Amino acid sequence: MDYGFDGKVALVTGASGGIGRATALAFAASGAAVVVSDVNEAGGQETVSQIMAAGGKAIFQHCDVADTSAVKALVARAVSEFGRLDFAHNNAGINLMGADEYQDEVWDRSIAINLSGVMYCMREEAEVMLAQGKGAIVNTASINGLIGNGRQPAYTATKHGVVGLTRHGALRWAKSGIRVNAVCPGVIETPMTAPMMANPEMRKVLDGMTPMGRLGQAEEIAGAVLWLCSDQASFVTGHPLVVDGGTTAI
Repeated sequence: MDYGFDGKVALVTGASGGIGRATALAFAASGAAVVVSDVNEAGGQETVSQIMAAGGKAIFQHCDVADTSAVKALVARAVSEFGRLDFAHNNAGINLMGADEYQDEVWDRSIAINLSGVMYCMREEAEVMLAQGKGAIVNTASINGLIGNGRQPAYTATKHGVVGLTRHGALRWAKSGIRVNAVCPGVIETPMTAPMMANPEMRKVLDGMTPMGRLGQAEEIAGAVLWLCSDQASFVTGHPLVVDGGTTAI
């Protein structure tokens, strides 16, 4: 759907593939100039190439969201390049499936990227949006930010934290023209889940976890992000929007 974002500027972290790439492409298709960010430069540049090949406008900026100076540089680049920042999708994150998340280094890395990284991005983005008097931020949480997960303490804790940060930001900036929401995807078919998908038995198990009987697609999450950023969601803030094929309805 074309939301008529001509003249607007969107920033997407974790945009080298999967949900981030799908969102960046969707923003561009709706007319926004897009700042594509990731630690994966080759993937990020490919996202930019796809946007430009379709007639859109985009630039790439390398950014490790766990590094505050890199986040500052990312947001500054958006403003220096395009003069403003209207939308931000804080999507960068990791899911260390199979790792022992009780190990200090795994826990610390998860917190740094999944939770601190979202806060650093929100903080810098909001500063620009406050000066403009308007903006929309969408954070990528997870259904594991709303329900329990007995296998992944760090992932579950960080995604619950993202939902909490989202609600905090919504309240903090509600009267300043900035809306802050989150998307909470279920199991989505992305490069992150590709190793599991290669196993037919695991694919069958994952498909069976969703009442709709299939995995979600990155474009379906992108659609939710764009709606949350659009004027059609002008009275929506502080909301964790579940996009999970009915998983959490069980």
